[in-house]
Amino acid sequence: MTTALRLTGALEPRSGWKAERCTIAKALAVLSTRSALLIMREAFYGTTRFDDFAERVGISEPVAAARLRELVDEGLLAREDYREPGQRTRQQYRLTEKGADLFPVLVALMQWGDRWLDDRGGPIELRHRDCGEPVTLTLQCAAGHEVDTSEIDVGRRRREA
Repeated sequence: MTTALRLTGALEPRSGWKAERCTIAKALAVLSTRSALLIMREAFYGTTRFDDFAERVGISEPVAAARLRELVDEGLLAREDYREPGQRTRQQYRLTEKGADLFPVLVALMQWGDRWLDDRGGPIELRHRDCGEPVTLTLQCAAGHEVDTSEIDVGRRRREA
Protein backbone atom coordinates (compact mmCIF):
# COMPACT_ATOMS: atom_id res chain seq x y z
CA MET A 1 0.00 0.00 0.00
CA THR A 2 1.30 3.44 -0.93
CA THR A 3 1.36 6.03 1.81
CA ALA A 4 1.46 9.81 1.88
CA LEU A 5 4.80 11.51 1.80
CA ARG A 6 6.32 12.39 5.18
CA LEU A 7 6.66 16.11 5.89
CA THR A 8 9.80 17.14 7.77
CA GLY A 9 11.37 20.19 9.37
CA ALA A 10 9.53 23.47 8.86
CA LEU A 11 6.85 21.65 6.86
CA GLU A 12 5.63 19.66 9.88
CA PRO A 13 2.90 20.16 10.98
CA ARG A 14 1.07 20.45 7.66
CA SER A 15 -1.33 23.05 9.09
CA GLY A 16 1.62 25.40 9.71
CA TRP A 17 2.27 26.32 6.07
CA LYS A 18 0.69 26.73 2.63
CA ALA A 19 2.02 25.47 -0.68
CA GLU A 20 2.97 28.94 -1.92
CA ARG A 21 5.14 29.20 -5.04
CA CYS A 22 4.07 25.62 -5.83
CA THR A 23 5.76 24.60 -9.05
CA ILE A 24 3.07 21.97 -9.70
CA ALA A 25 0.50 24.78 -9.83
CA LYS A 26 2.82 26.81 -12.08
CA ALA A 27 3.28 23.84 -14.43
CA LEU A 28 -0.48 23.30 -14.60
CA ALA A 29 -0.92 26.97 -15.50
CA VAL A 30 1.36 26.37 -18.50
CA LEU A 31 -0.35 23.11 -19.51
CA SER A 32 -3.82 23.99 -18.30
CA THR A 33 -5.83 22.23 -20.98
CA ARG A 34 -6.23 18.71 -22.26
CA SER A 35 -5.48 19.94 -25.79
CA ALA A 36 -2.13 21.45 -24.69
CA LEU A 37 -0.98 18.10 -23.30
CA LEU A 38 -2.18 16.26 -26.39
CA ILE A 39 -0.41 18.73 -28.68
CA MET A 40 2.77 18.06 -26.71
CA ARG A 41 2.16 14.30 -27.11
CA GLU A 42 1.90 14.79 -30.85
CA ALA A 43 5.06 16.91 -30.93
CA PHE A 44 6.91 13.99 -29.31
CA TYR A 45 5.43 11.66 -31.95
CA GLY A 46 6.92 13.91 -34.64
CA THR A 47 3.96 16.08 -35.63
CA THR A 48 5.15 19.49 -36.83
CA ARG A 49 2.42 21.06 -38.95
CA PHE A 50 -0.60 23.02 -37.79
CA ASP A 51 -3.22 21.01 -39.70
CA ASP A 52 -1.76 17.74 -38.45
CA PHE A 53 -1.89 18.90 -34.81
CA ALA A 54 -5.55 19.91 -35.16
CA GLU A 55 -6.51 16.66 -36.88
CA ARG A 56 -4.51 14.27 -34.68
CA VAL A 57 -5.64 15.91 -31.42
CA GLY A 58 -9.23 16.23 -32.68
CA ILE A 59 -9.62 19.95 -32.06
CA SER A 60 -10.85 22.86 -34.16
CA GLU A 61 -8.39 25.09 -35.98
CA PRO A 62 -9.10 28.07 -33.66
CA VAL A 63 -8.39 25.91 -30.59
CA ALA A 64 -5.24 24.48 -32.21
CA ALA A 65 -4.06 28.02 -33.05
CA ALA A 66 -4.65 29.21 -29.49
CA ARG A 67 -2.91 26.21 -27.87
CA LEU A 68 0.07 26.32 -30.24
CA ARG A 69 0.45 30.07 -29.63
CA GLU A 70 0.39 29.47 -25.84
CA LEU A 71 2.94 26.65 -26.07
CA VAL A 72 5.23 28.82 -28.21
CA ASP A 73 4.80 31.77 -25.82
CA GLU A 74 5.75 29.49 -22.89
CA GLY A 75 8.84 28.29 -24.76
CA LEU A 76 7.78 24.63 -25.11
CA LEU A 77 7.52 24.76 -28.89
CA ALA A 78 9.29 26.95 -31.43
CA ARG A 79 7.91 28.11 -34.78
CA GLU A 80 10.02 27.66 -37.87
CA ASP A 81 9.33 28.69 -41.43
CA TYR A 82 9.24 26.07 -44.15
CA ARG A 83 8.30 26.19 -47.79
CA GLU A 84 7.40 23.43 -50.17
CA PRO A 85 8.25 24.03 -53.85
CA GLY A 86 5.60 26.20 -55.49
CA GLN A 87 3.86 26.94 -52.19
CA ARG A 88 3.82 29.93 -49.87
CA THR A 89 5.99 30.00 -46.76
CA ARG A 90 4.28 28.33 -43.82
CA GLN A 91 5.20 27.62 -40.23
CA GLN A 92 5.90 24.36 -38.48
CA TYR A 93 6.55 23.61 -34.83
CA ARG A 94 9.38 21.82 -33.08
CA LEU A 95 10.06 20.91 -29.49
CA THR A 96 12.43 23.15 -27.56
CA GLU A 97 14.68 21.88 -24.77
CA LYS A 98 12.10 23.15 -22.27
CA GLY A 99 9.36 21.25 -24.12
CA ALA A 100 11.45 18.09 -24.41
CA ASP A 101 11.90 18.09 -20.63
CA LEU A 102 8.14 17.41 -20.35
CA PHE A 103 8.55 13.91 -21.77
CA PRO A 104 8.75 12.18 -18.36
CA VAL A 105 5.47 13.87 -17.39
CA LEU A 106 3.74 12.39 -20.43
CA VAL A 107 5.32 8.98 -19.77
CA ALA A 108 4.06 9.09 -16.17
CA LEU A 109 0.54 9.95 -17.37
CA MET A 110 0.69 7.16 -19.95
CA GLN A 111 1.91 4.59 -17.41
CA TRP A 112 -0.82 5.60 -14.97
CA GLY A 113 -3.47 5.41 -17.69
CA ASP A 114 -2.16 2.04 -18.88
CA ARG A 115 -2.42 0.65 -15.36
CA TRP A 116 -5.67 2.17 -14.17
CA LEU A 117 -7.75 3.13 -17.22
CA ASP A 118 -7.20 0.41 -19.84
CA ASP A 119 -7.55 -3.23 -18.85
CA ARG A 120 -5.38 -4.19 -21.83
CA GLY A 121 -2.55 -1.86 -20.83
CA GLY A 122 -2.94 0.88 -23.44
CA PRO A 123 -2.49 0.81 -27.21
CA ILE A 124 1.24 1.59 -27.37
CA GLU A 125 4.37 1.02 -25.37
CA LEU A 126 7.78 2.61 -25.25
CA ARG A 127 10.78 0.38 -25.97
CA HIS A 128 14.50 0.96 -25.60
CA ARG A 129 15.91 1.12 -29.13
CA ASP A 130 19.16 -0.67 -28.17
CA CYS A 131 17.77 -3.73 -26.37
CA GLY A 132 14.06 -3.72 -27.15
CA GLU A 133 12.93 -3.81 -23.53
CA PRO A 134 9.99 -1.68 -22.33
CA VAL A 135 10.82 1.77 -20.99
CA THR A 136 9.28 2.70 -17.64
CA LEU A 137 9.50 5.74 -15.45
CA THR A 138 10.66 5.24 -11.86
CA LEU A 139 11.43 7.46 -8.92
CA GLN A 140 15.01 7.39 -7.73
CA CYS A 141 17.26 9.40 -5.45
CA ALA A 142 20.41 11.15 -6.65
CA ALA A 143 22.44 8.09 -5.55
CA GLY A 144 20.46 5.93 -7.98
CA HIS A 145 18.24 4.04 -5.51
CA GLU A 146 14.68 3.39 -6.65
CA VAL A 147 12.26 4.73 -4.05
CA ASP A 148 8.60 4.28 -3.18
CA THR A 149 6.48 7.16 -1.89
CA SER A 150 6.64 5.59 1.57
CA GLU A 151 10.39 6.29 1.54
CA ILE A 152 10.18 9.98 0.60
CA ASP A 153 10.49 12.91 3.00
CA VAL A 154 9.32 16.37 1.95
CA GLY A 155 11.30 19.30 3.31
CA ARG A 156 12.26 22.80 2.37
CA ARG A 157 14.76 23.02 -0.50
CA ARG A 158 18.34 23.22 0.67
CA ARG A 159 19.96 26.40 -0.56
CA GLU A 160 23.54 26.48 -1.78
CA ALA A 161 25.78 28.66 0.39
